[in-house]
Amino acid sequence: MRVLNLVPNAQSRFFKQQVDVLADRGVSETTLTVPGRREYDDGDTTARTPLDYARFVPSVLKHSFGDYDLVHANYGLTAPHAVVQPNLPVVLSLWGTDLMGEYGWVSKLCARFADAVVVMSPAMAAELDGDCRVIPHGVNLDRFRPEPQAAARAALDWDADARHVLFPYPRERTVKDYPRADQVVDRVRDRIDDVALHTPTGVPHEEMPTYMNAADALLVTSRREGSPNAVKEALACNLPVVSTDVGDVATRLDGVTHSRVCETDGELVDALATVLRAGERSNGREAAREVSVERTSQRLHDCYRDVLAGR
Repeated sequence: MRVLNLVPNAQSRFFKQQVDVLADRGVSETTLTVPGRREYDDGDTTARTPLDYARFVPSVLKHSFGDYDLVHANYGLTAPHAVVQPNLPVVLSLWGTDLMGEYGWVSKLCARFADAVVVMSPAMAAELDGDCRVIPHGVNLDRFRPEPQAAARAALDWDADARHVLFPYPRERTVKDYPRADQVVDRVRDRIDDVALHTPTGVPHEEMPTYMNAADALLVTSRREGSPNAVKEALACNLPVVSTDVGDVATRLDGVTHSRVCETDGELVDALATVLRAGERSNGREAAREVSVERTSQRLHDCYRDVLAGR
């Protein structure tokens, strides 16, 4: 099977992971990237202009006449390029901000013309009129796994006696709402001494398991998400999670100990304080097995096969 991938950022870690695992299943591919500068993994488009996307059209049209079985548009703003080419069946994957954000109307319109639509969560599926498959990005359980906390803290030179909260997003990302996370932790400090908030950015992904194992809790205050990988990676490391009710977080945390989905700032403060006082790990790894990269990639491969069988 040969796939033509369209993506805003070919260096996105979950896109690269998807390509690598599908390659092990015999799927070869060519990746076309939208021109222009990209910074973030989740398809944020602030560094791109309409002209950049217009410049992408000729390349997609040219490649659509090549020896491919289907075209896979990864992220909604690559969808118009996929559905206008006349030769290949289309699989469209929506990542979250492309459906729930400013340009969601583009994704919804193009989804009507795709042969299959993949979304990250049931909440995203509810935004679409037609049928779609819920297949979140998977987590590498070999990389993200429980390790001794003391050793992880020593590796990061973190205070062994403090309580450590992890916010693994750039502070400037408005949708992640760092100011809210900072305020929540500040209010928790009124109840608990020595609480540190860590916002590692620019850290190689292979080093993130150390942060997950060193921390006492993952804090997510996002305004919207699809299926946040940080939550799934935390689960794989048995790191407790306190999060706003975004994307599929409620589904992922169902039955997970020392973790909670919250609506208000007060609930976030109460939940985080409770988790930090308990000082215990979660049972999240069992829940993470459902979204292992092997399982999610198998489901995506099945989607490819069904599209081709339907043609």
